[in-house]
Amino acid sequence: MSDWVTLLEVGGPLAAFGGGAAYTRARHPGVYWSTVGLPLSTVRLLGSYGSVMEACGLTVQPSRLRAFAAKATTRREVRPVPPRRGIIRPTSTGLRLRLRLAPGQEPADVAASAERLRHAWGVHAVYVKDVKPGVVELRLVGFDVLRNVRMRRKAGGGPLKVPVALREDATAFVRDYRAVPHQLTLGATLSGKSMYLRHLVTGLARQPVALVGIDCKRGVELAPFAARLSALATDPEQAAELLPVLIKEMEDRYDLIKTRQGISPGTPAEDITSDIWGLPEGERPVPVVLFVDEVAELFLVATKKDEERRDEMVTQLIRLAQLGRAAGIYLEVCGQRFGAELGKGATMLRAQLTGRVCHRVNDEASAKMALGDIAPEAVMAACAIAPERPGLAVAGDTLGGWSRIRTPYLSLGDAARICRESAHLTPELAALEPFRPEFPAGPAVTPAPVVRPVPVTD
Repeated sequence: MSDWVTLLEVGGPLAAFGGGAAYTRARHPGVYWSTVGLPLSTVRLLGSYGSVMEACGLTVQPSRLRAFAAKATTRREVRPVPPRRGIIRPTSTGLRLRLRLAPGQEPADVAASAERLRHAWGVHAVYVKDVKPGVVELRLVGFDVLRNVRMRRKAGGGPLKVPVALREDATAFVRDYRAVPHQLTLGATLSGKSMYLRHLVTGLARQPVALVGIDCKRGVELAPFAARLSALATDPEQAAELLPVLIKEMEDRYDLIKTRQGISPGTPAEDITSDIWGLPEGERPVPVVLFVDEVAELFLVATKKDEERRDEMVTQLIRLAQLGRAAGIYLEVCGQRFGAELGKGATMLRAQLTGRVCHRVNDEASAKMALGDIAPEAVMAACAIAPERPGLAVAGDTLGGWSRIRTPYLSLGDAARICRESAHLTPELAALEPFRPEFPAGPAVTPAPVVRPVPVTD
């Protein structure tokens, strides 16, 4: 009887601990990782590093000097050696460590074994990053960070940089307009595309940037941000009037750059520029970001007259995409579907949109429109996005790389409040003043801090 009592006394707390750990892992994976997962994975990694690397085929024969020293001191059989491991650095979401590759190895060899390393060390995922020649960084993620997205406070923001989502490797996905001037964002209804747009608008609202919107859904998406918009068109007729004004603004900025390029023999090299970022801060025009929501509405026509207007607008959008970067004008084009079937100029416009983000779409053809021409492997990943995970998307780049990202939740009311608080940062552009949207005066708010752009060397 006493044995049964002892068993119950010991087993009860263990069962309670196991149940609590399982609950914490399911409901609070970050807490579970910090208290249980991190120590266990560290022990597994340290204890099995050599054998795991050998099983993955990542070991190499030692150098002759090392083999001679091993035979002379231990008289044991010389075994292949794994890549030299650096210090293990724990993070709130996983582990990081660097590996120095042996001669003849390349980062692709380690990346091919990422799935094996994940199972061997008991983590959610393993990602490989090329740091410098001969050195790679392993980023071990302890749990699914995209299930409940929490952005870090220091996520790499800055002038014309907006941390808008979280990558699956627990790093921030930053929309950098200086590096990627124009972007195409696709997604079906309720896929999270509007949430992505909210984060972009609110991130730029705190910076001295002119925000211009074209929302042919009568403004239901962009009108809540009217306090911070410099111009807003809510139907194709207004868009047809707004786009020529932006073209004229772009041409005036090129004239300003050309004036600055009046190069004389004594002009310092640093005063010669080919875009607005080389101009002195006092002369530099304010950047302009144009948001186009439901771009397909600009392509749809019902009469011959509408077709002529459509061709003009598409031509103007293409000109902005081709020439706007140097003038500080950037495009953010959003829609549910975008392809050649929209009409003349659609494919040409898409080719100018360097960045690509594809949320859940209704068919494979839509995913191919967004990613097929830059990252074909990402098409199937975009088609596999479940409706239960709004905000999940696949982001591709022109180098062929891609990653899954997810945008955190931001209510429309909070986004509108941020825009109202930042209304004092709205630049005054005389050409856009006729298109300035009206908004009801709200309660007095504390002005948001200014994030001023700084010159960046390309």
